[in-house]
Amino acid sequence: MIFKKNIGLSCRNLALLAISCSVLLMPAISGCSLKKESQIAGRTMGTTYHIKVVTGFFSRLAGLEEKIERTLKDINQSMSIHIPDSEISRFNAIGAVNQPFEASEGFWYVMKVSEKIYHKTGGAWDGTVFPLIRLWKFNTGAQKFRVPAPEEIAELLPQVGFRHIRFQDGRTLSKQIVPLSVDLSSIAKGYGVDQVADLLRKEGFQDFLVEIGGEVYASGRRKDGERWRVGINVPQKDAPPDAVYRVVTLENQALATSGNYRNFFETDGKRYSHIFDPRTGYPVSNSVVSVSILADTCTLADGLATGVMVMGAEKGLELIHKWGGVEGLIVTQTAGTLTDHPSRGFMAQ
Repeated sequence: MIFKKNIGLSCRNLALLAISCSVLLMPAISGCSLKKESQIAGRTMGTTYHIKVVTGFFSRLAGLEEKIERTLKDINQSMSIHIPDSEISRFNAIGAVNQPFEASEGFWYVMKVSEKIYHKTGGAWDGTVFPLIRLWKFNTGAQKFRVPAPEEIAELLPQVGFRHIRFQDGRTLSKQIVPLSVDLSSIAKGYGVDQVADLLRKEGFQDFLVEIGGEVYASGRRKDGERWRVGINVPQKDAPPDAVYRVVTLENQALATSGNYRNFFETDGKRYSHIFDPRTGYPVSNSVVSVSILADTCTLADGLATGVMVMGAEKGLELIHKWGGVEGLIVTQTAGTLTDHPSRGFMAQ
């Protein structure tokens, strides 16, 4: 995601404003509507995060960065498969069918949203697909990809399927097959965005932008009173990381984008992307190169963007129109030409 740069107050303009305030009585000084935009950045979930907060010019953000870091650390401790004692790792390690697992409030929420996306997409999005990613060696980070034999994929497919997770009262989960394992990496960043946004609201902030790994939630407006402007990357492998394809204006809304134009490998003249169709066990091979989803929460937008990529332009757009409260932009590429497939309300943003 690319953020349009906001031009701040120049020293000269700030000085003129200060002079204009100083000639008034002291109680009226607070009436000068000076605003500033503070920025907080860091790393989480194997990527970066950037936060912009609009405040009064003399407001301070004391302790806010530490609270954000603590929130993100707690999410990692719950949902990272790379932490051996994380909540998700403990669930994956369960070695018995129907053994109850009491989930935390956050883990339960993300699992319930995941279940909904799984069913609504007809299994095109599936949080249990990690065994396939591992089989194809997309998890090594060492560019040692491989194309498995068809029988290897066929043997693994019965271990994949969110339908094999049972949801019970009291935030209790259980497996219906022992080998099943969950990976929420395609939805956890969106949840992290939502949680940081909730934290900022509780701290009394109304105007802010939260971005984690390209997934965004925009609340209120910028310091100039305009809606937040967020760029969608050009969905081509050779495009610069800061190249903007479309600019979307946001207010109290989330935007998440999924793409397969950077993370892939080629062999024998065929390209294999890192986004899998859980129903076949193979990387998705339709013409979709990018999907951007607008929704009320980034958790939903994040997971749904990946599901729509797998579904393809026609079925994906049909689902977006049926969902309610969701808009989207699907971009396909044929013979090097990019074609937009926007939902009815997307271009009105």
